[in-house]
Amino acid sequence: MKINWKYAAMSLGTLFFTSMVSVACSDSGDDAGNTGNEGFPAENVTVRINPNKTRVLRNPLNGWVLYLAREKNETFWEERGYDHMYVPDLAKYVKVSDYASSCYLRTNWKTLEPQKGKYAWDDPSSDISRIIKSVHDRGLRIALRVLVDGRDQKQNTPEFVFDEGCKWYNTANNKCPYPDDQVFQKHYGEFIEAFARQYNDPDKVDFIDGYGLGKWGESHAMIYANDGNKFQVMEWITALYARHFTKVPLVINYHRMLGDTYQDSWQETVPPDAEPLLNIALNNGYILRHDAFGMSGYYKDWEKNIALKYRYKLPIIMEGGWVTDTHRYWYFDDAYRYREGHPEDVRKGEFEDSMLACVNTMDFRLGETESWFEKTFSYVQRFIAEGGYRLYPDMVSLPVSANGGQDVTVVHRWRNMGWGYCPTNIRTWNQKYKVAFALLNDNNEVKKIFVDEQTDLSTWLKEAPTTYTTKLNLKGVSVGAYSWAVGLVDVTKDNEIGLEMAVNKDANLLDSGWLKLQTLTVK
Repeated sequence: MKINWKYAAMSLGTLFFTSMVSVACSDSGDDAGNTGNEGFPAENVTVRINPNKTRVLRNPLNGWVLYLAREKNETFWEERGYDHMYVPDLAKYVKVSDYASSCYLRTNWKTLEPQKGKYAWDDPSSDISRIIKSVHDRGLRIALRVLVDGRDQKQNTPEFVFDEGCKWYNTANNKCPYPDDQVFQKHYGEFIEAFARQYNDPDKVDFIDGYGLGKWGESHAMIYANDGNKFQVMEWITALYARHFTKVPLVINYHRMLGDTYQDSWQETVPPDAEPLLNIALNNGYILRHDAFGMSGYYKDWEKNIALKYRYKLPIIMEGGWVTDTHRYWYFDDAYRYREGHPEDVRKGEFEDSMLACVNTMDFRLGETESWFEKTFSYVQRFIAEGGYRLYPDMVSLPVSANGGQDVTVVHRWRNMGWGYCPTNIRTWNQKYKVAFALLNDNNEVKKIFVDEQTDLSTWLKEAPTTYTTKLNLKGVSVGAYSWAVGLVDVTKDNEIGLEMAVNKDANLLDSGWLKLQTLTVK
């Protein structure tokens, strides 16, 4: 028995403190033989709950990620036709943002800090402020990558950094800083500190792509002033982000050319430094991302084995590799036997790679989104139903009558319909999401909350239901009639509902996110 003095309750701004003594156990059985209250306390009633398999759940690190265009504002949605996308399978127009959980924006340091100490996010009229506001207005979180290398692009590092002595190399008349230059590291460190003051907010930000060096910020084809500094640079930049982003997950690309100087990203040989460099980021609390799903020449055995090694230990953020309107995917990727002029073949390849890696998110990229909705909408629907994590309680056994101050027993079983997992184990989340039970009054106001601290959502995996038996103490509960409710709360936010459950939106699922279960009379 573990005594747990977790106090928490919230109702219309008023905090009601409760104590809970909990005993929890888990198993992998289905309780298939259970009928009525067999094996449960005699005074309990068992509530069976049907899952919802299709509703979009806007949970963090989960679902579809919609990509935004650089240097656009809120007019992006209309210009791209994303608010009026025709879906032949539905025979109607939809909003793409209705199918996403977050939006991803690749921007650059120069855009965010055009002058030293002057930040674009402080100006509400700037394009980036306006487009991020449009994301939040749609109920989505933002995710960001900040580029500094300008190869194949325009200059991405602000000029004042070079004016103050940062050494650089020239590519197509763009100044690119050496990442091991001390002047660069000083100014970039000051920028990341300010950047985190604005975006270290999990309510608004889903994740930060915490590297941003190399070609396209993908951590390959690196150019150092001294090639012997690759480990120093990896430790410096990942520790820098981790020091300032304490609440928002940080991601690192897992690919065999990570941090390497070889300029051909299709290099077959795996450099010996690849996994040691990756381990530096992971030791600093990073999670995984890969930018070449569906590219069999790049997403190869090394990458697949990393995904397997960290399955259900770290979530994976997926990005497809082929840009179907410019890349010759049908010529270079014969492993998937893609056909020329058939982007739907690429969508299928990306989906299959994603399913194999058990990714938590997939991408609606610029130029690729249309084919997801117009040609392969069934995969959009499948990922909503099958991908990431999709949690719900299929059974809860509760008392219907008790005395004030009495210990009561609740039995609850949880399922995950997704192939991914809910990463409550990662450093920035630190088990902040828990199962909780609430007592509601006639107006559906929360009067008391009991947090089951034994619950670990990261262990809930597909085809492995988990059952808990928990004792709750009703001390301080006034005589009267209540309704039991269950939810997944965020213990860092006064036990407000933190995650959406995969249950039907009906009279029993309240707008607050609590699911009403059964009445309780306290005598």
